[in-house]
Amino acid sequence: MTPSYHQNVTVITGASSGIGEALAYELAGQGAWLALAARRLDQLEAVAAKCRSLGGRAIAVECDVTQQADCERLIQGTVTEYARVDTLVNNAGITMWSRFASLKDPALINQIMQVNFLGAVYCTYYALPHLKQSRGRIANISSMADKIITPGSTGYVASKHAMEAFYESLRAEVADDGVSITMLYLGFVDTGFAGRMLGADGKPSGGISRRLEGTQQMTPADSARLIAATTFARRRTVYTSVAGLPGWLFPWLKVLAPNLLERVGKRFMDEGDL
Repeated sequence: MTPSYHQNVTVITGASSGIGEALAYELAGQGAWLALAARRLDQLEAVAAKCRSLGGRAIAVECDVTQQADCERLIQGTVTEYARVDTLVNNAGITMWSRFASLKDPALINQIMQVNFLGAVYCTYYALPHLKQSRGRIANISSMADKIITPGSTGYVASKHAMEAFYESLRAEVADDGVSITMLYLGFVDTGFAGRMLGADGKPSGGISRRLEGTQQMTPADSARLIAATTFARRRTVYTSVAGLPGWLFPWLKVLAPNLLERVGKRFMDEGDL
């Protein structure tokens, strides 16, 4: 079946740039009705305007997903504008690149959990009654870092583990309501995300950008098409490749050859100037 989001009311967090922005354009081109959320309202308004030019409807909602009240306002605003919610895409996220022992303040871990995990939980909580009415869809943008051993990203991986466990449990709770949950484990996407990784001092450090130069990365447009198609098809789990290997292989390697994955992860960390 060819996916079509024509008049599908879709909420996208982290929509002002990167994957969220690309997904907004992909769905707008299919005629979706979008509620775009991010903290940077000026950039968000520009994305919404382009979505409207592509044939979709779009509203921009300034939203910090770490704030429960903002998440409630996002969903209420969506329902006020469109009268329903059909799809929720939990995309907002931040990451880190630092050894845990090097952190100036372990509160950085809490910050990452607040954005990546609790932000998704808050949005889901307020959207869920509406998604049950529409027998809708939830898509969660996770990372292949959750499926391999990635030293230097302890807080980020913890947040993605938490997301996985939460939504696996929730999937069983809402199965009889017709709500599907798709977990997408993406590899490196060329969005500049790595360059915004938070360092030991909690500030953007440039991350592992140099380490990624010349490596194969997914384009934002390709990731958007993948998210749109698999969420529409109500796929449970989606993996992308890492270092030329199929993503589904890594959960098995983690069980069968954990020492190997650990050595590879440690080498990547060491070569990335940590």
